[in-house]
Amino acid sequence: MIDPVIFTINLFGLTLTFRWYGLLIGVAVLVGGLIAEREMRRRGGVAETVWDMLLWVVPAGIVGARLGYVLNDIAGGGQYFLQDPRRIFYITEGGLHIYGALVLGLLAAYAYSRRHPLDLWMFLDSIAPALLFGQAAGRPANFINQELYGPPTDLPWGIPISAEHRIGAWRDLSRYPEETTRFHPAFAYEILWNVITGSALLWLTRKYPQKFKPGAAIFLWMVFAGVGRFIIESFRPDQPRIPGTDISWSRLAAGLLAVFGGVLLAARMGWLKSKLKFPEKYTTR
Repeated sequence: MIDPVIFTINLFGLTLTFRWYGLLIGVAVLVGGLIAEREMRRRGGVAETVWDMLLWVVPAGIVGARLGYVLNDIAGGGQYFLQDPRRIFYITEGGLHIYGALVLGLLAAYAYSRRHPLDLWMFLDSIAPALLFGQAAGRPANFINQELYGPPTDLPWGIPISAEHRIGAWRDLSRYPEETTRFHPAFAYEILWNVITGSALLWLTRKYPQKFKPGAAIFLWMVFAGVGRFIIESFRPDQPRIPGTDISWSRLAAGLLAVFGGVLLAARMGWLKSKLKFPEKYTTR
């Protein structure tokens, strides 16, 4: 297995640890930013605005991702953070949740658009495929950290998981020997889904630009991201469940994201009659 720590250095009495997880998150932001920049330029916007916006969105997204993870754990009945709230700040121990990142990231984008000349619809449509590809670029970190895996499998692409990273009955090495037991690489399934749907989103918005009016791309992203995550969550027994059910909070959120996105997309495309008002074109300068 790959060591999660790339290297450590001592600087002025402080030990700084550089991890693959942090590096790959940086790569994900870079990949997403480059794609969003090209999409912004294609729509007639100021491409450099993407990078200015990311200075707001990325820090907010990281804070949101951590809070989302904490709330998800508590909602599932976890006591880890309630017993010692200081653990919320122990981000190096892991624990980020994509939905929290999306919520605070969107709020940061809205705040930026209120202070600067920016068409928020253009920005959201531009980052739609970027979100899919960016998330795919960061997912290999899950392999390195031995997380986001599914149940045991005999499929040839199953991956080994060491005993200290297993949960529940899978820690029983007499039943699930480390040498022979392999697990579903749920993170790899999400990578594959995101690359396919991200490519489809790029192709569709270029092939039918007149049909993809402001909002259509981000609403289609909601459908793609929600459906994909809803399926992937079925491979994740580690996620906190809604009390009294076998459905995780994350899976519920994914399903709602897909449904809500589908309704908005139908309204935007005129397939569904509604009183919602959408702009007919982007504001460019």
